Amino acid sequence: MSSEVSSPAPSSPFGIPDFRRFWLTRVCSVFATAAIAVVLGWQVYDVARAQYGMTPGQAAFQLGVVGLVQFVPMLLLAPIAGVIADRYDRRKVGAFSLGIDLVMALSLGLSTALGAASLPLLLGLASLHGVARAFYGPAVSSIAPNLLPPALIPRGVGASSMAMQIGTIGGPAMGGLLYALSPALPYWIASALLATGLVMVLTIRPLPAPANNREVHPVRQIIDGFRFVSRSPMLLGCITLDLFAVLLAGATALLPVYARDILTWHGQAVGPMGLGQMRAAPAVGAAVVAVVLSVRPVARNVGVKMLWAVVVFGVATAIFGISRNYLLSLAMLAVLGAADMVSVFIRSSLIQLSTPNDMRGRVASLSGIAISASNELGEMQSGIAAALLGATGAVVFGGVGAIVVTALWSVLFPVLRQSRTFASAYSPQAANPTKEQAT
Repeated sequence: MSSEVSSPAPSSPFGIPDFRRFWLTRVCSVFATAAIAVVLGWQVYDVARAQYGMTPGQAAFQLGVVGLVQFVPMLLLAPIAGVIADRYDRRKVGAFSLGIDLVMALSLGLSTALGAASLPLLLGLASLHGVARAFYGPAVSSIAPNLLPPALIPRGVGASSMAMQIGTIGGPAMGGLLYALSPALPYWIASALLATGLVMVLTIRPLPAPANNREVHPVRQIIDGFRFVSRSPMLLGCITLDLFAVLLAGATALLPVYARDILTWHGQAVGPMGLGQMRAAPAVGAAVVAVVLSVRPVARNVGVKMLWAVVVFGVATAIFGISRNYLLSLAMLAVLGAADMVSVFIRSSLIQLSTPNDMRGRVASLSGIAISASNELGEMQSGIAAALLGATGAVVFGGVGAIVVTALWSVLFPVLRQSRTFASAYSPQAANPTKEQAT
């Protein structure tokens, strides 16, 4: 007892060993999946153009199909995964999801090495990542709040986001470079990283068990999760803002089109190397902001800053869409990444701090569905829009759409712009919801 009293409380999330293991899990997993995403996107577009003789618009539509096949399993499994994360050991659930991604990476590496890559195979393996994400998000995102005291959670969110951005920067750059050396090599490296992340998450100490809710039927728990979010304007506003803004402004899905057929450097298409750089550029901007936020988190006028960040995200997306200068395009991707990081930091902090522990898995699963819808369905929307409007028209339309959505949400959910600090998230109602609130 006396040793606990005399031990100073950590002033940084990294002062807690288990958080460091969690952070390494995030770095390894995101680094690997980001590398896979850039190589897989290039392969799908290139195979569609070279082997199937598709036009740029038809091949761009296949990039949208990649998003669709990842979203469908995410949509079907995420509510169930949220209940599992609230009932069972979140470390093991996270390890299970990383194992699925590991199988996907090894299969992609083997098929690429054997020259057996085809659109059906690539799309089928891409769908496995949707299965993995359904379980990874609710389990792993719910671990961090159990490792940190409440006062360190905003900094933990910033540090966790920084881990994500490190992986998002290094992964695409590594994927593009290694693919140029040997097409299967990025998949082998990604497999090693996923295996490392799997081991790291299992070495985190056993976590406090969520409230004993196994007597409640899983279907009832899913319904309770939807009801909890729908009755909280803060949670509903944060989750749906990300859903609709990024759903429209998903320029990332069309980067292979820009790399192969639009942007040039010294008279030549920027190619897979340029694609890796473009995929990494948003993460460069986001990483700079994440480092700042992990040291000096946003503390005042958080809601207004979140809304303005989404507006900047939309403006940068639109400028990228019309740019034909490669350096300007990279700069705009970095700006939209920085703006998105501000939005993610504030939104994630509000969601984590406004959700009780026994609801975090289910709320995270609903947030994950929204994120997946905005990313994967956003890819599908971008593919369809590109087929109809061309790549440039699709990206510009999305950027303007994100600005319009932000203006609407500031009116429909006034609690977002009225949120001054994170203090309201520490209310007893947030930490200990009443029976009526929970049911």
